[in-house]
Amino acid sequence: MDKHDILNEIFSDDPLGLLKIKPKSSSQSNGDEQLISKFKEINAFVESNGNKEPEANPGNVFEFQLYSRLKSLRNDDEKIEILKPHDTYNLLPEYTIVYDELAEPKETYKTQKKPKQINSIDDILGGDSLDILGGDSEGLFEFKHTPKEYERANADFVARRKPCKDFKTYKPLLEAVQADLASGKRKLIDFNMGNLRVGSYYVHNGVLFLLEEINITHKEHYKPDGTRVREDGRTRCIFENGTQSNMLKRSVEKILYANGKVVTENIDKVNEGFLEKFGTITKEDEEAGYIYVLKSKSSDSRITAIKDLYKIGYSKTDVTERIKNAEKEPTYLMAPVEYIAGWKCFNMNTQKFEQLIHNFFGNSCLEVDVFDDNGKRYTPREWFIAPLETIEQAIALIINGDIIKYRYDADNGVIELK
Repeated sequence: MDKHDILNEIFSDDPLGLLKIKPKSSSQSNGDEQLISKFKEINAFVESNGNKEPEANPGNVFEFQLYSRLKSLRNDDEKIEILKPHDTYNLLPEYTIVYDELAEPKETYKTQKKPKQINSIDDILGGDSLDILGGDSEGLFEFKHTPKEYERANADFVARRKPCKDFKTYKPLLEAVQADLASGKRKLIDFNMGNLRVGSYYVHNGVLFLLEEINITHKEHYKPDGTRVREDGRTRCIFENGTQSNMLKRSVEKILYANGKVVTENIDKVNEGFLEKFGTITKEDEEAGYIYVLKSKSSDSRITAIKDLYKIGYSKTDVTERIKNAEKEPTYLMAPVEYIAGWKCFNMNTQKFEQLIHNFFGNSCLEVDVFDDNGKRYTPREWFIAPLETIEQAIALIINGDIIKYRYDADNGVIELK
């Protein structure tokens, strides 16, 4: 056998087809096929709409995509050449036949390619002849992990904003709140469901707004199938950028819960009620005792590790006299204490006052056991974990009678509306 016969025998003996190599498909061919497929979608639209070309119809996203695609194709000589054999409805520019003496007749088109100018959003979308921006068959732009109810709430929150005609009335209020935040007289805390209150201030995506009204139109109830329907109604929110919104109460709650903050009360304003009630004390008023705040000087690691730990108590006698032997009394954690603040009270039952304070801060009460000199165990109930400014604010609220409107947020160390 000569070498040709040997090679033929080798190549013919290939039961697994290892020597059969399929030619790779050209990426250009695939691109052409995709281009033709996209153009056929335009043809199908024209056919199903009585030979009407797609128009820039903003109310029909699919038609607008086809319009943008066709507009782009009409300005691309190379794509016209590929698509002209499939141009059933003469959507592309006409062409003429140009003869070359040395070649076969060749079709070309009376179009002159010009540099593309971008003057509008249509021009950007129009350059997407393959519909890369228009379609999303792979789900690249589908946010599967974003709650749909939050998406609707956020869209409603933005869509319903309009210029606030009487914004000059609210501008000074909003500016004052910003100034309070800058000076530390107000704080930003996390929003919890149920914290929405008329007259309070909130921040969403860095924008401050006042919740001026809530008009409840749907009371909370249950459907026959047991589904719970929450209370809802329209609000009036005034934003620091001069706009307002009347979105639903539930929508405001949802966007604040997802990405919002509550603005706390101004501590100076709370104290004004205290001064109004006790700023005119005379000799005829009856002195009732003292409310005091103490800080422990204990070396016990259980105590020293706690920030903002204070004792809030009541005494009929001078506080400095009352705490002289603190290191011998379990109520003072068997350690010296530092006098931090005190209030002389008039015309009131200070024991009930003290009880109100303890109930108010009850969710932040110190849980620790101490033993006296005889080894007897005690669990003091007058030590609370709260910032001093918050304690002062709570005492002022109790004195002016507004404490029933508020509660203590132990997680954030602030007082907030119920």
